[in-house]
Amino acid sequence: MPSSVESTAAARPLAPGPVPWIAMYHSVGDRTDDPYRITVTPGRLDGQLRWLRRRGLRGVSVAELLAARARGEGRDLVGLTFDDGYADFLDNALPLLRRWECTATLFVLPGRFGGDNAWDPLGPRKPLLTADGIRRAAAAGVEIGSHGLTHVDLTRADDASLRAETAESRAVLEELTGAPVTGFCYPYGTVDRRAVEAVRSAGYHYACAIDPGELNGTHVLPRVHVGQNDTAVRLVLKRRLHRLRRRPVEGLR
Repeated sequence: MPSSVESTAAARPLAPGPVPWIAMYHSVGDRTDDPYRITVTPGRLDGQLRWLRRRGLRGVSVAELLAARARGEGRDLVGLTFDDGYADFLDNALPLLRRWECTATLFVLPGRFGGDNAWDPLGPRKPLLTADGIRRAAAAGVEIGSHGLTHVDLTRADDASLRAETAESRAVLEELTGAPVTGFCYPYGTVDRRAVEAVRSAGYHYACAIDPGELNGTHVLPRVHVGQNDTAVRLVLKRRLHRLRRRPVEGLR
């Protein structure tokens, strides 16, 4: 029978844990015309993954990162996320992830299979993965998460749209991959309490934002944009600043 001290310790909630470092990527390919700075070249991504490994760090999916943190481990892990599900992921990003023994989370849009980034008014149209391409990524060990159905700002969505973008997108992806989909990513990084509650109610275990502001918890994980200009020196600074600027995450060891 546990002592009163052990019982008290078990009942006491965990103190918020240090904020994890989660890198946010989008497209990997030609960045000749890149007004939103969403593209890194394969050569730059290769250098960034090399930098991680040489510092004793390893890029993993967000699900793997959170599972390690729940065990009190994972301080040498960095979450790697790729938003929107660009078709160039398979040819340009996946081989580099394999080379450096990394994994990643790919946040996709099941309402735009085989479409393009029509939500971006400027810049080139970039093709998105087809349903088959997403299956191939999942079969390669990439975690598939939802980025909503169609890439809309959830803070402006009506109730029906909010349900479709969260719950319906998850159902479509689970049917497609045959595996649980536990991660969500807020389009544009915009989030409010209503959006968080919709994501939590849809059954997601976690969600990624960019800068969640006053919100805290595993359903508003902050991320760091990593782009073409991020050389080794900039990555060191970004990692340090992320730790200083972000609060410990509630519900995370």
